[in-house]
Amino acid sequence: MCDAVFKGYLPDLKLSRQCGSLVWLVAQQRAAMGRTFCLCGCFFTNNYFIREYEMHVRFLSGEQFLRDYKQNLLSRSCYRPERLIPQLEEEQNRRKCLEKETSKRRKLVLEQYKPRHPHLYTLQQSFLDSKFLELVQTAQQDQQTPEGLTLLTDHQQRIYSFPVFTKEFCKELVEELMHYEKSPLVKSRPNTMNQYGIKLEELGFTDFVSSLREEYLSPIARLLFPDWGGDALDSHKAFVVTYRDGEDIDLSYHHDNAEVTLNVALNDEYTEGDLYFGPMRTEQSSRRTGYSHQLGRGVLHRGQQYHGALPIMSGVRHNLIIWMRSSEVRNMLCPMCDQPPSMVPVQEGFGDGFTVSQEDVCSLN
Repeated sequence: MCDAVFKGYLPDLKLSRQCGSLVWLVAQQRAAMGRTFCLCGCFFTNNYFIREYEMHVRFLSGEQFLRDYKQNLLSRSCYRPERLIPQLEEEQNRRKCLEKETSKRRKLVLEQYKPRHPHLYTLQQSFLDSKFLELVQTAQQDQQTPEGLTLLTDHQQRIYSFPVFTKEFCKELVEELMHYEKSPLVKSRPNTMNQYGIKLEELGFTDFVSSLREEYLSPIARLLFPDWGGDALDSHKAFVVTYRDGEDIDLSYHHDNAEVTLNVALNDEYTEGDLYFGPMRTEQSSRRTGYSHQLGRGVLHRGQQYHGALPIMSGVRHNLIIWMRSSEVRNMLCPMCDQPPSMVPVQEGFGDGFTVSQEDVCSLN
């Protein structure tokens, strides 16, 4: 059993690859600015996903779980709800051990993994579609407005799409991911709902994604989502999800633990599997907006807008997801428990994007 406790930062710890500079613990940079990244305490108790019954639950103990959800599960033809308790306990322990195990995996990757395409780990403009570069340049102009971003497509409901990566980059990134999948190194699943895919930070893409967020995506989000932290995005969680027959083929209706989400298609060797969007989680509406993925193109939306993915019918689909977060927004209200966050400082990485000043850290322990 692991405990989520804060033991302080290691300010001199920096890891690098021979293939290029990689600042592994980006949170160190933030700490130098007087901030410490945190989880909300609800991470250890809330939002447990029971795939078999397409529901999220709160889990403190088996007794609490049966008391709160037994009748709901019986109505869903789950006649032995107690059989779900072991898998929930396993998930509970995984969350308690997550930071420690993630740190171990990162170190093993850095020590043992030999990339197929080492140049990919440092973001280069040549990876980016020329239209995307033009869009970013437009967004950076003084006095620019959302209406001036004519190179993106407006899908209504504040859902936008635009080219992000070149086809060549997408091809090489998928090759890199498959190369890593075949390695004997232990991998973790991307999140509670996606069972198959890769966390990009564990593989060594933290610096890559930070550059993409800060230099290219933030100018666009600043114009499109200033009311949802788009003008103050200071952390992220990035992962690739994989859909194929016999594994995950779709994604249930949900909202993200993010202020702004980017979803980019990395390949096109599959059929069906469109996205669908509903209202924000605080709204009531039956309106739906569909979106069909295109290779290299990203869809940008508010993270707390409900959405899901229909089943793919054939092939394999890889999508790059970046959950972008604003501590200015989420420090006021956790989007997963709808309460002021109960801060749990982390030693490495961004946690779930909450922050406290370093002076406040001691008072949390």
